[in-house]
Amino acid sequence: MEKFQLFAHPWWVNLLFLLPFVAYYSFGRSLQMAKRTLAAAALFGIAFGFVEAAVVVYLRAATGMLPGYAGAISSSGTLPEQAQVVSQLAKNLFTIEVFREIATLIMLSSVAFLAARTFKERCAVFLWIFACWDIFYYAGLWATVHWPGSLTTPDVLFLIPVPWYAQVWFPILVSALTILVVLSRRDT
Repeated sequence: MEKFQLFAHPWWVNLLFLLPFVAYYSFGRSLQMAKRTLAAAALFGIAFGFVEAAVVVYLRAATGMLPGYAGAISSSGTLPEQAQVVSQLAKNLFTIEVFREIATLIMLSSVAFLAARTFKERCAVFLWIFACWDIFYYAGLWATVHWPGSLTTPDVLFLIPVPWYAQVWFPILVSALTILVVLSRRDT
């Protein structure tokens, strides 16, 4: 088990912790979203989280970063070790990963656009789907390859505009708080 680290890297990634609180005050109590809209959006986020987990398992196996494969580099090293692994990826693989992340954001945004009518509600649905996707991405990884080993396992969170690193507890906490915010601000 890794030692608990409070901060993500680079420093500005830590500002994501403020996202649920900013959303809470920005949304007000006027989110007009049907339960079935949130349920369908959650199902999309959950399913897409598992698809993303499967893709990452395949990528890590293909690049030798999945423990248990011959000559593999463990993907559960410290944050500086993970930064070194990412920097050693072939440029074309890194580029593909960046475009995959852009495509992911476009897909999540598209569903949010289709699911809601106003800008505020589309933002709420996007955050809702993103949070469900993020939590079930880690659940999918754990269910398939038993990774992460703990909430203090370091991970590469995102690559745009530079690689973001944090322990797994950080994105899960931000996502869980975001789900609670959307539920609490929905006009019943």
